[in-house]
Amino acid sequence: MDYHALGKTGLSVSRLCFGGLTIGPLQSNRPLAEGAGVIRAALDAGVNFIDTAELYGTYPYIREAIANTKNDVIIASKSYAYTYEDMRLSVESACREIDRDYIDLFLLHEQSSRMTLKGHAEALSYLCDAKQQGLIRAAGVSTHTIDVVRAAALTEGIDVIHPIINCKGIGITDGTAEEMLAAIRFAAIDCGKGIYAMKALGGGHLNTMAEEAFAWVLAQEGITSVAVGMQTLDEVRLNTTLFSGQKPDRHLLDKVSKAPRKLLVEEWCVGCGQCAKHCPMQAITITNGKANADTTHCVLCGYCGAYCPEFCLKII
Repeated sequence: MDYHALGKTGLSVSRLCFGGLTIGPLQSNRPLAEGAGVIRAALDAGVNFIDTAELYGTYPYIREAIANTKNDVIIASKSYAYTYEDMRLSVESACREIDRDYIDLFLLHEQSSRMTLKGHAEALSYLCDAKQQGLIRAAGVSTHTIDVVRAAALTEGIDVIHPIINCKGIGITDGTAEEMLAAIRFAAIDCGKGIYAMKALGGGHLNTMAEEAFAWVLAQEGITSVAVGMQTLDEVRLNTTLFSGQKPDRHLLDKVSKAPRKLLVEEWCVGCGQCAKHCPMQAITITNGKANADTTHCVLCGYCGAYCPEFCLKII
């Protein structure tokens, strides 16, 4: 596994980042011991970087997985908090639930425009203070938009940007893959921001071409690490092999890449519309009193499930 400096944070991270969303309640909902075992397998293979978020509900998995190695693992988390006080509570909660004195990276979660970024100024102010206090080591922002990457590149106090990028441009809400890459290069090379990417497989749409999709994103200038959701030991074995520059076992590649994933809407859906309201890709509509996902736009993020009062939306 290769390790590279993440911008000017002073952190050296593995090229493969363990994406913590998929093991938790918004997606595969693995039992605690099983999910923690998947994380540990990645750590044993050389991964030293874990990405999660308050929304994901995966702090217990990470706490269990790093119980004996927590000083060697870099953890990034995120929160939707937009006030100073609420962001303080989010950071303190993360430290408490993961059983750490600090969180390495803490991000403003899913910023959709430069206006929403400005609207989170209080939260960013807290993160800057938290850096001074040693509660976090770097502050950042995650986004699906080119606009926010460019704005964050010029924002004092933001050290790291976590953008969506893949070879097909799936999930970028305001432009093309080429335009996103230009923004990433501007942020990383011209402005010194650390960049770790998300959705290299387009939320599962590029699973059958994983080898090519990963090679493409790893070749892009300015991208230090790539967060990849992993929910099984087979996925860990495949992805750590690919990110280590080795040829994977063809049987394993076929097994993992062809495993179907989809958004399941349970029969008890009441069509309240909360999922559609909060879908970052605007992929969900309410049809005949029930949620329906447009598979051409859905990136299988699972965020909709967090807002469903009946818990009837799951990634399986």
